[in-house]
Amino acid sequence: MIRVLVADDQALVRGALATMLDLEPDITVVAQVGSGDDVLPAARQSAPDVVLLDVHMPGKDGLAAAKELHAELPACKILICTTFGRPGYLVRAMAAGASGFIVKDAPPEQLVDAVRRVYNGLRVVDPVLAAESLATGPNPLTVREREVLGAVADGSTVAKVAKALHLTEGTVRNHLSSAIGKTGARTRGEAYRISEERGWL
Repeated sequence: MIRVLVADDQALVRGALATMLDLEPDITVVAQVGSGDDVLPAARQSAPDVVLLDVHMPGKDGLAAAKELHAELPACKILICTTFGRPGYLVRAMAAGASGFIVKDAPPEQLVDAVRRVYNGLRVVDPVLAAESLATGPNPLTVREREVLGAVADGSTVAKVAKALHLTEGTVRNHLSSAIGKTGARTRGEAYRISEERGWL
């Protein structure tokens, strides 16, 4: 019997995924959580074989939760199942220790098959997303550039961002300029949008 933990912030989606998986004769859902912060504690308690993780959740996001889970419970397989099929997310998920990455609009039988495959030690990646990831290439942004771009997303001024991140205003401008150049954007807002769409942030 394959023991599965389902982590998704949308209660209806989480319940539907759990119900669908529980219908399979060789799969049982042992826990459900709606926050990234709850993933590791629930996994410690329920000892799942596979954790089905959404990317966007309150608290830690699914990618941070995957990294934490992989570090503490490396035998537990991680399958990312998300609405946001972005190339950058795929790369970051695999780097965090995930064994698979599929999108929520995949047919139900594909999700069930993916759970079985990662349980058996195989990698499962949505083929369209894999192709997009190869075409897009690796994330060109440094950690600091991602941090600065994220900080200006709400329209914060350079001065405010510099104070919040303990940087000089000149350093913030340099990071923004570099991020704008790397994304091919014309403004910092456009650089943020492009980076977000590609899953680089």
